[in-house]
Amino acid sequence: MAQNNLRWVLPKISFLLPVGISYYTFMAIGYTIDVYNEEIEVEKNIGVLGLFISFFPLILSGPIERANNLIPQFRNNILLKPENVKKGLKLMLWGYFMKLVVADRLAIYIDVVFENLQNHNGNTILLATLLYPIQVYGDLGGYSLLAIGVAKILGIDVMSNFNRPFFSTSMAEFWRRWHISLIKWLTDYVYTPLAFSFRSLKLKGIILALMVTFILSGLWHEGTINFFIWGVIQGAYLSFEASINTKRIKLETKYNLKQNILYVSFFICFTYLLFAFSEVFGRSNSINDSLLAFEKIILDKGILFLDKTTLTYGLIGASILLLSDFKAEYFPNKFRTFDSPYITIRWFSYITITLLILWIGILNGGQFIYFKF
Repeated sequence: MAQNNLRWVLPKISFLLPVGISYYTFMAIGYTIDVYNEEIEVEKNIGVLGLFISFFPLILSGPIERANNLIPQFRNNILLKPENVKKGLKLMLWGYFMKLVVADRLAIYIDVVFENLQNHNGNTILLATLLYPIQVYGDLGGYSLLAIGVAKILGIDVMSNFNRPFFSTSMAEFWRRWHISLIKWLTDYVYTPLAFSFRSLKLKGIILALMVTFILSGLWHEGTINFFIWGVIQGAYLSFEASINTKRIKLETKYNLKQNILYVSFFICFTYLLFAFSEVFGRSNSINDSLLAFEKIILDKGILFLDKTTLTYGLIGASILLLSDFKAEYFPNKFRTFDSPYITIRWFSYITITLLILWIGILNGGQFIYFKF
């Protein structure tokens, strides 16, 4: 941190991790553990097993599928059905919107800020920090829909990877809705065995299992001190919630707080802020940059840096995405668009989203964020 011309210089720390510790590795490990635990039978057809490990829509950024879901589908006769093609194309269209209009458009502003933290004030860094979770959601959520859509066209059903995470009222709920396939994998193969082993420690055992699980999650993302700290923060969030969970449930039940709009809205915003500030460690290039970002947010106020065109287009896309999630969360059977019973509404929706992609989407953007993990 810089204050009075003093700077705390920390070395860049990286951890040595195996090559290929990624999505297909997790799928292979999950298959091996399931066979060892006799939860599934060993697959004797090497072609089917190879297809499971290397199923091309999933190999780069998931979702992290399970053998008991995919292998039975691969062994069946897979037919190209018009209804599957239709569903898959709709998923892909929305996935392209999330990636090109939301994620890649916001990335222009966010990258300019986080790659030049020394030249920006705290208000600008704060705005970039608050937008970054939406960029990641559009990026990985968009890729997930593309992968699920391609698989659907081929006649394969793949698990969902996101479930409107920004309407969570706690971090525990958030992690049940965000990157679902990874969290389910970590829950089944890391957290649950650890929690069982530490059961004699009761609440302390749960907290220890949570901390280990999310530290491993951080190191899976990237073997650096930044993501180690990111994992510690997530584990701390969930550990604190676990310690007060019983009291919170009693309070919510007693006063019917789950039906209180102000209560729900406050905790939705609070949960989002907790995640957004933890993501500073995920987005910054080093621990020094992370500390500098927080220092400037607290101490260095100033006039916002505004790239008006980029922010306007990015916020239009983000607003449409969040309104769509809001509608699906609270009014699932109203204001239907892609799945409307009226053909005119469906085609109006398809054409509108397509035009938005072509008009304000970044068609020559960079790769997906999670390709590097």
